Amino acid sequence: MNRTIELVKTIYEIKQLEDFDGVQIALAGRSNVGKSSLVNRLAGRKALAKISSKPGKTRSLNYYRVDPDGFYLVDLPGYGYAKCSKSEREKWAKLIEAYMTNNPGLKAMVVLLDSRLTPQKLDLELTSYLRGVGIPIIPVLTKADKPKQRERANLQNQWKDILQQSRPPLLFSSKTGMGEEKLWNVLAEHAALAAELKTEPDAQ
Repeated sequence: MNRTIELVKTIYEIKQLEDFDGVQIALAGRSNVGKSSLVNRLAGRKALAKISSKPGKTRSLNYYRVDPDGFYLVDLPGYGYAKCSKSEREKWAKLIEAYMTNNPGLKAMVVLLDSRLTPQKLDLELTSYLRGVGIPIIPVLTKADKPKQRERANLQNQWKDILQQSRPPLLFSSKTGMGEEKLWNVLAEHAALAAELKTEPDAQ
């Protein structure tokens, strides 16, 4: 399927948040985990999401509409970047919290995890929070072309046990395209199921 991804909204402050009539799947991960590269790979062009050698470049909520599926990918600011000011980190945290709270359109969270690292404290905290509030987690191990196959498999099994999911995290590489089609399939499945469930009460 030929898909297009277009940036339709950028939000810097809580007061700019608004209801979107459509399924939302958010993208979250530590700074420098490769979120922008992943968005650009899915979009098929390099200029859609800005990439910087300095972590913490994404400082807003970026809403990307995916067609023809009709759902939104919402890119959240990266977390764990210590070089920005404390007040700025707190501002991002409050913005993300406000987005995630009382947002019926948010149906799943793609959590990007660096395949070169063992489970990190901030990643564990985020996934624990998401499980606690009932937001489905789509775990993705980024930069999967870097580690050896055995190392990747060990990390997949670790996260599978931590998240208590039936399937291991998806392997993804923005450089080689590894896992791109599988990720699209997972995103489309979640979006389609969420849209179907959304219409059920109206049909009754």
